[in-house]
Amino acid sequence: MDERHINKIEVRAQPRYLPERSDPGKSVYLFTYAITITNRGTLPCQLISRHWIITDSLGEEQEVRGPGVVGEQPKLAVGESFTYSSFCPLSTPSGSMRGSYQMQNAQGEAFDAAIPAFALTRQEYLN
Repeated sequence: MDERHINKIEVRAQPRYLPERSDPGKSVYLFTYAITITNRGTLPCQLISRHWIITDSLGEEQEVRGPGVVGEQPKLAVGESFTYSSFCPLSTPSGSMRGSYQMQNAQGEAFDAAIPAFALTRQEYLN
């Protein structure tokens, strides 16, 4: 069996700036993001924990680690997806997030699923 396809997880992010919850005068910029995790592998698996690296526009990094996501440790059958939403405060109007999910497949093997970097940007900065 091709080991590269046993543990294949696709992660997609949709970030959005929340102007109504931000206060630029106090350097508080709040972003929300929806994450969809899809099991593209050949075995069921479970998300055990998360590791985020959050970087603001000044290059300051913050690491976040913890069990599961939004209080859950979802199990994903082959082809199944799990979507959740969360938020991230920044002290600058833009930044990025990247990281990994620590997973375990149905055979008990642990593996990391990469979370590709995505931008956190106020809409007017995109124009």
